Amino acid sequence: MSELRTLADAFDAALQEAKIQKYTYTVSTSEKQELNVETGSFKLMRTVFNNNGSVSVFLGAKNGAANGNDLSPEGIRKLVADAIAAAESAPEDPCHDFGPDQGQKVFRQGVTEPDLDRFLDRTKELLDLIARDYPKVRVMAAIAAFDRWNWISRNTNGTEFEGIGGQYSFSLEFSAMEGEQTTGIDFVGFSTGDLDTPFIEMSDVRKHLEDVQKSLNPESVSGKFEGTVIFTPGCGNQFLSMLLENYATSGVIIDGTSLWLNKVGEKVCSDSLTVKFDPFDARIVMGERATQDGYLTEPVTVIENGVLNCHMLNLYAANKTGRPLTKNTGWDLVVEPGTESFEELVSSVDKGLLVGGFSGGQPGTNGEFSGVAKNSFLIENGKVTKAVTETMINGNLGEAFAHIRGISKEQICDGGSVMPYIAVDGIVISGK
Repeated sequence: MSELRTLADAFDAALQEAKIQKYTYTVSTSEKQELNVETGSFKLMRTVFNNNGSVSVFLGAKNGAANGNDLSPEGIRKLVADAIAAAESAPEDPCHDFGPDQGQKVFRQGVTEPDLDRFLDRTKELLDLIARDYPKVRVMAAIAAFDRWNWISRNTNGTEFEGIGGQYSFSLEFSAMEGEQTTGIDFVGFSTGDLDTPFIEMSDVRKHLEDVQKSLNPESVSGKFEGTVIFTPGCGNQFLSMLLENYATSGVIIDGTSLWLNKVGEKVCSDSLTVKFDPFDARIVMGERATQDGYLTEPVTVIENGVLNCHMLNLYAANKTGRPLTKNTGWDLVVEPGTESFEELVSSVDKGLLVGGFSGGQPGTNGEFSGVAKNSFLIENGKVTKAVTETMINGNLGEAFAHIRGISKEQICDGGSVMPYIAVDGIVISGK
């Protein structure tokens, strides 16, 4: 019997000893082997082990939860006692629950035995290539890590899930420098289940390095104008996440502030937009297999050709509102490609911005957003021209995705999402 299964049995014993008749828990062990690079030099290699347990108990219509990393017999008993105390002090709310019996399932994903020598070689290969081909780029930090984990989740309805898996991940923090001129900091990262591809070809690493070199000596945009913004895949992911958070997730449906509250089955975005959460897409390295509510995960298409198919509701929100449950947590974003190349998207824009990042507050309930365009370039007469600085973009999330000019046929896959470039009209762009 594995150590993890022994720990799971200890949770069952502690909960039954406390005479808890309804509960769910998850226990996990993980191992991280991490290599850190600072200012181009290897600084640290370490292995970190971690255990974690979380438990949720039900006392009638009251629910309480606790989590921690002390999985000794005393630690497990304390976690159970803390969860019981939390339930005793909680208000009654029968909407808290977990799914019916899903059977016993074991999920094996990714790679469990790493080739650390080759991983180190791929990391060094990238750093050497950057030094050779991108002489103005300064690598401030890089983290190469292999994560391996095992988890078991059980509940009193009979479900038992076990997950076994691992993946490589790599992240890079860098800027460009020439004389006294420096750029802002840029970031890029990805995860992968194999080491067959050089890191420079993963995700959009090469594009980030090229763009940061072009970002030296940026200029301010003059005045204010309404134009087209092309979101890079990373920035588009950020804006789509804000869109769905604002209009389609559990919190805004429960409190009734969503502008899409009663829009299921109706057109809410441009016909060209199809948004899925598909953990079974072959390009997703470690897709979700089970939800925190105790259901087997299912792929979901939230927006299909501009039509809202569903909200993204967890079990509590579904019980609270009487609306359909979505058996998907929304981690594995896949946006369908368009028919135009990135170059064709750019050539269609008279005046606008290519936006690589966005820094701003959470949009209001009406979807209005305002913030600074980061790592961005001016587009003039169908060409990307100069890097810009101190440039604001303002607009409305719903209106932006209702007025999509085009979506690229190229998609960027970073192991956790699949995203194209997205061009939207009607964004207010302003400089000094």
